[in-house]
Amino acid sequence: MKALTTTDFHFDRQRSVYHGKVRDVYDIDADRLVMIATDRISAFDVILPKGIPFKGQVLNQIAAKFLDLTADICPNWKLATPDPMVTVGLKCEPFRVEMIIRSILTGSAWRAYQEGCRELCGVRLPDGMRENERFPQPIITPTTKADEGHDLNISREEIIAQGLVSAEDYAVIEDYTRRLFARGQEIAARQGLILVDTKYEFGKRDGRVYLIDEIHTPDSSRYFYAEGYEEKLAKGAPQRQLSKEFLRQWLIARGFMNEPGQTMPDITDEYALEVSNRYIELYEHITGEPFNRSTETGDIAARIHCNVSAYLAQEK
Repeated sequence: MKALTTTDFHFDRQRSVYHGKVRDVYDIDADRLVMIATDRISAFDVILPKGIPFKGQVLNQIAAKFLDLTADICPNWKLATPDPMVTVGLKCEPFRVEMIIRSILTGSAWRAYQEGCRELCGVRLPDGMRENERFPQPIITPTTKADEGHDLNISREEIIAQGLVSAEDYAVIEDYTRRLFARGQEIAARQGLILVDTKYEFGKRDGRVYLIDEIHTPDSSRYFYAEGYEEKLAKGAPQRQLSKEFLRQWLIARGFMNEPGQTMPDITDEYALEVSNRYIELYEHITGEPFNRSTETGDIAARIHCNVSAYLAQEK
């Protein structure tokens, strides 16, 4: 199967391009961005050496769907999806923070909790919690937004004191975060899933706060299956989940967390296919729709260039 891991497009009216960990963002004229969700995959802030077939399509199509399903809560950047791996949207000035919201103690928060942490990003954590136990109510644990290296935990007070976001804008994005998460949980519950945690990014345009980037994808979110959750929690058994955490655990089991001296394990074609299938499984569960694999055939880059160029020409 094919995977798109690099792009080098030259679109009409293109100003510049930014190659991120997973997405390549093309700056078009004064107003628009073309964001291409590649098949690259990252974990522990490093890009893995092998692409994952269909991953970009899964990310882009889930994000597009949830942007549409939450547009009544807050404005978002999306204008169109001219290709399964592409979203064209409005250019916004991004806030340099990521808003992470958690409903269950798991993942990196659980690892910190095990080490004795009882305060996360200024939020006090109850004593005596178990792995995968629900918080009394969802907690917001922001991080800085780093161009390279690790994002760092930061509190609401530190964000405002450092001028990363004004107090007024922070109140808005905190409210949006809670409402978007509640909507995501409702949609997930209808599909037999629990939206455990996720991240949102916001920006500003013409004085208004916009939701930008992805939303409720397996790269930005963690899902558990609702069936069996309570029984597994009571037994202390691992939860059946749909998220990128399985990849992190696979790397941890092979001695890699991107620490000094550690070597990335080989990613075989068989494991890349397994990861691809997990992403498609999440797509079909969270959307309730079958995934279209027909885009596997042909030249992916040529298809994207053709579709985006046609859209831009139409929108001149």
